[in-house]
Amino acid sequence: MQTAIPVQKVTRPRADALRNRERIVTAAREMFVEFGPEVPLDEIARRAGVGNATVYRNFPDRDALVREVVCSVMDRTSEAAESALAETGDAFEALSRFVHVAADERISALCPMMSSTFDQHHPDLEAARERVEQLIGEIMDRAKAAGQLRTDVGVGDVMVVVSQLSRPPAGSACMNIDRFVHRHLQLFLDGLRAPARSELPGKPATMEDLRRS
Repeated sequence: MQTAIPVQKVTRPRADALRNRERIVTAAREMFVEFGPEVPLDEIARRAGVGNATVYRNFPDRDALVREVVCSVMDRTSEAAESALAETGDAFEALSRFVHVAADERISALCPMMSSTFDQHHPDLEAARERVEQLIGEIMDRAKAAGQLRTDVGVGDVMVVVSQLSRPPAGSACMNIDRFVHRHLQLFLDGLRAPARSELPGKPATMEDLRRS
């Protein structure tokens, strides 16, 4: 006679718990951009409309929350590029979508946190970063093969310009430049189109170049 194997019940997060977590991450992203990574967690809880205990139940420390914010931003920018590629099949359009969504996500204001606030080699962060780099690299290769993108640019070139043009640093009071962001990013994108009208100095920048600098 066989002994019945007990079935372990899988506990899934409740819908309200997931909503609370998302509200915390959204509020944290907004406040990190406005005030920098040292904004009090109590203030983040207040903006998210949850209690302090809810924040600490989801994120045991500041590093965990910052990491979640950065990973969620990178994931959304990747998803935007993937969606554009699936909808249109146009690699340059997918690259354009990535650039503009990265600006809306204020990715440049969060970039300093990736190097100064917590472990850069945390598995979650490395997975999100590798996904972005691989995806944008593949999209750029497709655009080059289709004759849409000039051949003398690399992923690092795109990331540098997105970071520099998209938003002022976290905590900056210069938010009035927001109205110029997409205009200037579009000028940059037009400059990426093939055929190239000028010769760029140096060589295409890679992400490894940026990490070494």
